[in-house]
This record gives sequence, structure tokens and C-alpha cells, in this order.
Amino acid sequence: MRLPRLNSEAQEIDYVKAQEIVDYAFASGINYFDTAYKYHDGGSEVFLGSALKKYDRSSFYLATKMPIWEADSPDAMRRIFYHQLERLQTDYFDFYLFHALNQDNFRKCVDFGLYEFLSEKKREGVIRNLGFSFHDSPQVLEQIVDAYEWDFAQIQLNYLDWDMQNAKRQYEILTDHHLPVIVMEPVRGGVLANPCEAANALFREARPDQSIASWAIRYAASLPNVMTVLSGMSTMEQIEDNVRTMTNFEPLTEADYEVIDRAVDAYRKKDTIPCTGCRYCMDCPSGVEIPTVFSLYNQYALNQNKEVFDEIDATARAEQCIACGQCMEHCPQSIPIPEKMAMIAELIQS
Repeated sequence: MRLPRLNSEAQEIDYVKAQEIVDYAFASGINYFDTAYKYHDGGSEVFLGSALKKYDRSSFYLATKMPIWEADSPDAMRRIFYHQLERLQTDYFDFYLFHALNQDNFRKCVDFGLYEFLSEKKREGVIRNLGFSFHDSPQVLEQIVDAYEWDFAQIQLNYLDWDMQNAKRQYEILTDHHLPVIVMEPVRGGVLANPCEAANALFREARPDQSIASWAIRYAASLPNVMTVLSGMSTMEQIEDNVRTMTNFEPLTEADYEVIDRAVDAYRKKDTIPCTGCRYCMDCPSGVEIPTVFSLYNQYALNQNKEVFDEIDATARAEQCIACGQCMEHCPQSIPIPEKMAMIAELIQS
């Protein structure tokens, strides 16, 4: 979902740079490739199908997801599924997920008979492992886990959300049900690669030879029921760093956990917005570039320099928000987006 792009204003993928990243990943032993129907405005599956075509299909695991919000009928859901097989140039999915389940999305899945359809595909061998990605409360997670037989589940888990979004309880529920965990957002959309200067200083002092981001990757990968950790890497430098972190992997020590606790305390003192840049909120009917506005605000929160807001076109700024609330229906982080936009608009104008 964060492949290199041709320019920052659009989601079009830079095929040359993205192919280099995929090839480096494969050569370095990374064998799990995660995409979804809507990533890069639909371009991610198309790219990945092309990028992986050169490799033996049995040498990697391919994962994608059903965007239930895109389907208005069971037939539409089936068309999406077969379209994904075509885009990804494959005969089967190693891991297939119900995408971004919450209470409302799951109710729609039940009404449309999605589990029954996908279970049939699993019996046919078109799906090898069936699971879901999740964005809701632990109570809803228990309902979903108990509703059907699953092979795995994917949750947002990192050292910030362990308590802030109760990822701890979600992890415990899945572990209690013997469901392997796939971790998404271990670096929280890049936030934990540079949480704040006070936290960065703590990490550098403790392990000066390791990157700030490596602490977040190691945190997720140290949990015993974690099957794999997803990292949305946009540059060669990011993937090289992650490969270094996971080669001859060193789990967190008790001293490391103490450093992380202190870093979290430092981060919480900064007035940042917990946006991961997932873009589920887009497109905004008023043209607001929501993830970019929040990213610029978080930069401001760290350095108190309002000039960062000059980087975005006037037609896409916070003051264009009309508080329609459409974005709120899709935000996995439950950020009160219109409220934050009003706050940022007032800040800029003050």
C-alpha cells in the first residue's frame, strides 16, 4: 500500500523503483507479499501480478483482501474476487482476507454470504488460508472469531497501540483461539520511525547502531504468536533497514522494553494525530487531502513551524473541510477527522 510513486500528488506506482524493491525483498528471503483491491487506487494488485510473474509461484506467499464496502450485492463480491485473480495473474491465493472488518462490514459479509463463498473457494484450492484484517473493539473481534472457523487474523499492533488501541487484548483473543497473528502497521505508517526527538534520543542512546524504526519492527516480531510482520516499504533504504533488523533476529530484552516504555511516555507528551496514512478516508468530496494535512500537522507538532502547511495546495487544505463526516465511516483509527480539520484550520489562520 506504500509502494514508490511517480509523484507525490497521485497514487500511480513507479514500476522501476517498485520492481527493484520486490526483487531485493525476494533475494533477501522475504516471501510474503501483501496487497489489496484498493491500494494505490487499484494499481497495487496489477503491479504485484506483473512484478512476481518472473518467480516460481510456489516460492512465495501471496495475500490480498475482499473490500466488502465496494460490493453492493453477492454477485459484485464474486466479480471482485475473480478480478483479483486476473489482476494478480495467479490461480490461487495463499492468504485471503475479509478486508478491514468492523461490526458494520462484518454484518454485510454475513448478509452477502461471503464466508460461504470463500469457503467454497478454499475447498477448491483457490484459497489456501482464509482470514480477516480487523479495525474495531475487542468485543467485536470476539464475535467475529466465534462466528466462523478461521486460519489467521491480521491486526494493527505496535508499541504505541498496545495500550492506546488495546492491541494487547486483540492479540490475547487471537492467541487464546489459536489463530496466528499477522501484524499490520508495526511502524504506524512511519510515525514510529521518528516518533519525537525525546523518544528518538532514548532509542539512540540504548542502541546507537540500530535505526529508530527497528525498535518497532522488533517489538511486533518478538511476540510468540506473530506469524509475520507487514511493513509498507516505499524506498530501498527502508527495506534494507528492515532486512538488517530481521536477519539474525534479536528479540527484545527486558531492558529494551523499559526503553520503549519511556519512549512512549515521551511521545504521548506531543500533541500528534494518530493517522497512519492508509487513505481509507479518501477521496474527500471537498478535495481535502486528509492524510497529507495530518502528516503536515504532525510535523508542526514536533517543530512548531507553521511553514510546513505551505507544502499543500490551498484547495486541499484543512479549511476546505465541510464536516460532512463521510471520511469517518472508513477511518480505522476512529480519528474525529472533521474536528481535527477545524482545529488545524484555526491553527493556520491564527
